[in-house]
Amino acid sequence: MSVLHETAEDLARLPKHHVATHDEKLVITASSLGTVFEWYDFYLYGLLTAIIAAQFLTGLNQTTSFIMALLVFAAGFIVRPFGALVFGHIGDLFGRRYTFIITLTVMGLSTFLVGCLPTYKQVGVAAPIMLVVLRMFQGLALGGEYGGAATYVAEHAPAGKRGLYTSWIQITATAGLAMALLIVITVRSPVTGVGEEAFKQWGWRIPYLISGLFLVLGLWLRLKLHESPVFQKIKSEGSGSKAPLKDAFGKWSNLKIVLIAFFGAIAGQAVVWYTGQLYAMYFLEKMLKVDGLTANTLIITALLLATPFFLIFGMLSDKIGRKPIILTGCALAALTMFPVFHALTEAANPALAHAQANAPVKVTAYPGECSSQFDPVGANKFDTTSCDIVKNALAKAAINYENVAAPSGSVASVSIGGKTIIAPDPAQISGEDKKKAIADFTTALVGKAATPAKPAEGGKPAVEAKPAVVGELTKVGYPTKADPDQIDKPKVVAILFYLVLLVTMVYGPIAAMLVELFPSRIRYSSMSLPYHIGNGWLGGLLPAIGFAMVAANGDIYYGFWYPVIVAAATFFFGLFFLPETFRRNIDE
Repeated sequence: MSVLHETAEDLARLPKHHVATHDEKLVITASSLGTVFEWYDFYLYGLLTAIIAAQFLTGLNQTTSFIMALLVFAAGFIVRPFGALVFGHIGDLFGRRYTFIITLTVMGLSTFLVGCLPTYKQVGVAAPIMLVVLRMFQGLALGGEYGGAATYVAEHAPAGKRGLYTSWIQITATAGLAMALLIVITVRSPVTGVGEEAFKQWGWRIPYLISGLFLVLGLWLRLKLHESPVFQKIKSEGSGSKAPLKDAFGKWSNLKIVLIAFFGAIAGQAVVWYTGQLYAMYFLEKMLKVDGLTANTLIITALLLATPFFLIFGMLSDKIGRKPIILTGCALAALTMFPVFHALTEAANPALAHAQANAPVKVTAYPGECSSQFDPVGANKFDTTSCDIVKNALAKAAINYENVAAPSGSVASVSIGGKTIIAPDPAQISGEDKKKAIADFTTALVGKAATPAKPAEGGKPAVEAKPAVVGELTKVGYPTKADPDQIDKPKVVAILFYLVLLVTMVYGPIAAMLVELFPSRIRYSSMSLPYHIGNGWLGGLLPAIGFAMVAANGDIYYGFWYPVIVAAATFFFGLFFLPETFRRNIDE
């Protein structure tokens, strides 16, 4: 008998946990596809961060605008726990199905409207404000989506296949990211789309507007869904929670499990996921200077190759348990993160790796006059101290450097290989003289692009062409961008594949584990909140925090201390406190 027509009495006669019927499998497929569309919507922004910064944050300096763009991206993650509370409450009170309709509608409309927003040049500061508001609505929707989808699928799955069945939900995040990448690559390409320049100007809107079609298809699928048999059973028996949030987080017996799940599994899973997929992509573009289209193509290749391992590790967790797979992924990430990204530099930009090894850059300055190079309100021009002048120029060029402390009152300098360049001293010059001194210093350090000639217009004299100026960094081998012919693409894909493989280890089995940790009457709320605090805050903020750490320290690898420490802490905490769950009965 189909689950679409089963009564409470029919459900009571089913064995625990019953084998999924044909109709139930169709329902699981429909819910998974809807979740793919939601992830597509959410991660579009992450793929277009640099372009969004140029369109919506043009009032800030280059380094700050990129970090602020990442923080706007993170705004959607910050509100995810609140979405988990709201929709988790609804899901535990009224059912899993209702949340699917609401979350997809909110997500789809918010994403479509991003494609319609005016830019900073058109409406000023109102543009980034509207963008943040829409990102927050996206975050609220996604906060309600994951817990419902994972719970819904697990409550339909046979007892011995919950890891395999829920790994289809785990695939949706990567599948949504891959789908977003594929559409962005297609639209961005000069062969199949509008080309790079047009894409940066207006073509970036197309992937957002396409989400309107996904909204219609997703709603059509979601409207076919019916409630899970486990929820129907607890409702028919009257055993559901009247106050799921209070029962989930106000009672120590359950709150203790929430904390163990967070510190012993979710925290490490979150940082491994966002390092292996999103931070790796930003690192390729921002730090290794690989062009956006090539970076997107390399990432999507690795994603497609590694995606089946979500199912493999989900299935394996049904045999040997969830805990050993998740914790092994965390341990491998903590042990290998630094050497892996050093290897990525050598493969993606060998000229940069060679320059870093043979002509290291050192900044000698008094630490008390050095700022963090992060200015969210755009008030700091980084021209009031010699240290800031040096670090601002290096941060814009994404150059790796070492800090050397100098005594108070010293004028900052930068040494490249065997040559030292003294920075301008703002205390000695001002006005136009200071601007010219800073411009000359920056040109001597990083060089200057050629300026094409401009014909006379409207009575204005013609502007002569100016040749490019080669800076000291270029002279010793620091490239302004990665040479496409020098990129070892098979090696880059192999490294990215390894990073995504770690993602599949920590992420593939975790939905089943979270479902199994909590009782059905408060399951939606209990698993959603810690999951979205971990993935929304620890994971979602990782790119912004990582790049802020790099900007402040100068070491392009310094941001990886964040995921390494969190992953290592999760491994040790989970080893001693996280229970194994794969043989548990989830019907109670």
